[in-house]
Amino acid sequence: MLIRPGHDAIHRLVRMALDEDAPWGDVTSQTLIAASMRVTAQLVAREPGVLSGEDVFIAAMSLTDPAISTRFVVHDAETFSEGTVLATIEGPAQAVLQAERVGLNFVQRMSGIATLTAQYVAAVAGTRARIVDTRKTTPGLRLVERYAVRCGGGHNHRYSLSDAVMVKDNHLAMLAADGVSNVTEALQSMRARLSHTTHVEVEVDRPEQIEAVLAGGADTILLDNFSTAQLASAVAQIAGRALVEASGGITLARVHEVAETGVDIISVGALTHSVRSLDLGLDIVPQ
Repeated sequence: MLIRPGHDAIHRLVRMALDEDAPWGDVTSQTLIAASMRVTAQLVAREPGVLSGEDVFIAAMSLTDPAISTRFVVHDAETFSEGTVLATIEGPAQAVLQAERVGLNFVQRMSGIATLTAQYVAAVAGTRARIVDTRKTTPGLRLVERYAVRCGGGHNHRYSLSDAVMVKDNHLAMLAADGVSNVTEALQSMRARLSHTTHVEVEVDRPEQIEAVLAGGADTILLDNFSTAQLASAVAQIAGRALVEASGGITLARVHEVAETGVDIISVGALTHSVRSLDLGLDIVPQ
């Protein structure tokens, strides 16, 4: 089941984008196009992909003018080919033109994320690994970008700093700078202060750190920038005592061999921080 973001959250996000794009209205459309003119337009795919952003695109139109009607024929998480008509939009011409860019910006970026995620998911098919995102999201857009990952068949990592413990290299470096040399004891002390429901993940960048982290009670060990051979060795060493996550330098070309090492999770920051927006366009239908 694909869990969608709530309408209130979507509307707040889209309202902000609409206000940014047309703080005093659309000067061009309002002075060039007759207020009485109505238009039919189509959202058309210029390249193949996976759709994400249906509700956000509809909100961009309806919040600009409730008189705009938007009907999607391809829905979130569905694939489409080049030239596919994804949706039909009907309503006042001025309002459709005003909402066009905001709607496209959202659906193009979200569909780009969904499409790239689907490629990673397909590349690890047949292995135990799941593809997950990271917190390397566009400020303010995490809700919809992570939804787009789910549309592509991927999974979400912790949503925020408040959701789970994730001890990274800088945390360990600060402990060392503070004179703390026993990582195991530091992790055990931390666990004693946490709720029993709080998941603890610890990042390591050297194989020799693994046993100390396991002894500290980590639920997940993140192997950062390990070679493929090192990943396979670490999976054997951990032997089910914790979940194993691979991260760092995970390209589409490499992800299958990483998955074959037996890791449980592969986190890919590029799903959201380096994605290319999909080429979708809004075409006016001649009357």
